[in-house]
Amino acid sequence: MWILFAFGSALFAGLTAILAKCGVRRTDSTVATAIRTIVVLAFSWLMVFLTGAQSGLGDAGGKTLLFLVLSGLATGASWLCYFKALQLGDVNKVTPVDKSSTVLTVLLAFVLLREPVGVYKALGVLCVGAGTWLMIEKKAARETGEESGLWLPWALGSAVFASLTAILGKVGISGVDSNLGTAIRTGVVLVMAWAMVFVTGKGDALKAVPRGELGFICLSGLATGASWLCYYRALQDGPASVVVPIDKLSILVTVAFSGLVFHERLSRRAALGLALLTGGTLIMIRG
Repeated sequence: MWILFAFGSALFAGLTAILAKCGVRRTDSTVATAIRTIVVLAFSWLMVFLTGAQSGLGDAGGKTLLFLVLSGLATGASWLCYFKALQLGDVNKVTPVDKSSTVLTVLLAFVLLREPVGVYKALGVLCVGAGTWLMIEKKAARETGEESGLWLPWALGSAVFASLTAILGKVGISGVDSNLGTAIRTGVVLVMAWAMVFVTGKGDALKAVPRGELGFICLSGLATGASWLCYYRALQDGPASVVVPIDKLSILVTVAFSGLVFHERLSRRAALGLALLTGGTLIMIRG
């Protein structure tokens, strides 16, 4: 059953990127992150009470809470980087870099969680890395203008923190219901996101959010909430080195919708990169 939840996570994660891009065209990315976290938090706690998981709150040990908090901080950092990257670059450039967190997650799972890395996973890692490079290298080289290449460091930061989120989250949900764990860590993200809004002096930007973009921001929050619930339910029962690659297949959903919504097209080089990235992900699942 966990594999179905993993694919559900991929579907909703793919929709999240498209909806979020629609919501940060004129809205500051940090403000958008803070707003959408409110939606995710409400969605998460609704699921907690619908499933009766709130009864396990008192049973969560100190170690579990610590790793959930750390996972929440990593998620908050990943979100802030990701939506800043989306604001500066094309979805088809940002998403492959973000999904390359699969490589680091597999390595961290091997070192920290002792999850084995066989021939298939090793081959998959190489394919994902090569595919990511093919999807971004040529486009990045041709960029011009003031924002040329500025999206890349943010996208890389998103990938690093996303991999840490998966490892910390895997440890954190070992002693608590996945719905409750998701709700707790979302609360941490909420505090971090709003702290960043006011620390950076962007509180006034809240009044300038266009209504249309506000709707897309809220929808992206709902998609994220659904993705998280599926993702951490899958992580609770399945190995992180398999769940994470399946989740990263969301790039197929993102690329498909980016073509329909933003008219972003893949070059032959980028299409080959997408094929390698997808093939590498499937190989990792097989391994």
